[in-house]
Amino acid sequence: MTAEVITGIAELTTNDPELGRIRDAAVVIEGGLVAWVGEAAAAPDADTRTDLGGRALLPGWVDAHTHLVFAGDRSAEFEHRMAGHAYAAGGIRTTVAATRDASDDELRAGLASRRAAARAQGTTWMEIKTGYGLDVEEEARLARLAAEVSPDVTFLGAHVVPPGVGADEYVALVTGDMLEAVRPWVRWIDVFCERGAFTPEQSRAVLEAGRAAGLGLRVHGNQLGEGEGVRLAVELGAASVDHCNHLSAADIDALGASGTVATLLPACDLSTREPFPPARALIDAGATLAIASNANPGTSNTTSMPFCVATAVLQMRLTVEEAVWAATAGGARALGRHDGPGALGGIAPGFRADLLAIDAPSISHFAYRPGMDLTYGVWEAGVRAL
Repeated sequence: MTAEVITGIAELTTNDPELGRIRDAAVVIEGGLVAWVGEAAAAPDADTRTDLGGRALLPGWVDAHTHLVFAGDRSAEFEHRMAGHAYAAGGIRTTVAATRDASDDELRAGLASRRAAARAQGTTWMEIKTGYGLDVEEEARLARLAAEVSPDVTFLGAHVVPPGVGADEYVALVTGDMLEAVRPWVRWIDVFCERGAFTPEQSRAVLEAGRAAGLGLRVHGNQLGEGEGVRLAVELGAASVDHCNHLSAADIDALGASGTVATLLPACDLSTREPFPPARALIDAGATLAIASNANPGTSNTTSMPFCVATAVLQMRLTVEEAVWAATAGGARALGRHDGPGALGGIAPGFRADLLAIDAPSISHFAYRPGMDLTYGVWEAGVRAL
């Protein structure tokens, strides 16, 4: 195996509590993993050398919440919402119709384009949900296509209830034939526990069926108002509960005392004009935060994790370091990929060598220069992708 040493790192963000942020650093990658980290003066020899010329290096973004497989356009709905109309979950059905009409090749091309756009801004790992099929054949198709791009595919058949079907009848389909059909391609199951979508009782049924099938649990919760989503996620030991805009004090305490990650979606909050989650209160309570893009055609049509990080700093009052950690190490925790050989979200020996070099000397520039394209180089499993 050949080894590459990356030098000329003005600031190295490791997300390791002992290593911290290292100035004038170097990193050695070998066999797709980080092999060595430290000060440049102590760097070992390697087969090849890359000099970043005084730029910052951090882990690649781990985007733990996307709806990346879809067809169609909902810009008219967005414009309607910007004119003052409230967001409602029912707009999902517009995307369902367009997605069902699209061919495999059309969906595959859209998926590839969005994945490339995410990589161009430093995203090296993405979770991808189904949820725009809403029948057995279509959900299985979306799961199969998503699995061509990511090992972290989430079954979200319980996105909304399709027209013409009773809610309980549809839940029975999701937990029965649909779950069986998607099972070869998915690692997770998710449910939209929200008014206009699924009740807490229906959501519990979906999650328990997924767990019985060997899937990890995720929850869309507390986006449009206070509800049972957070409490259900914590009770069932879900890996994450996502959105978390409307939290009671009890919800915050429950997340702080649990292993369930609160995944925050700042770009979606801007687009829907929902209140931002109480990020500072969550951190103060001891909760683990992730930041994700929620890339989808209706409420967050972006794959830009730098935009989400800048928004979290400027609008949610996270520090830059907290926001970057949430968008890397936090995302890895939300996906259960933060430990062991090949772990994501950090730069330390044994971690997968997913790296982002930026054309700036410090991660502070993500918020200091919001909206600027700072990507200089991207490595995925030790291979330079950009």
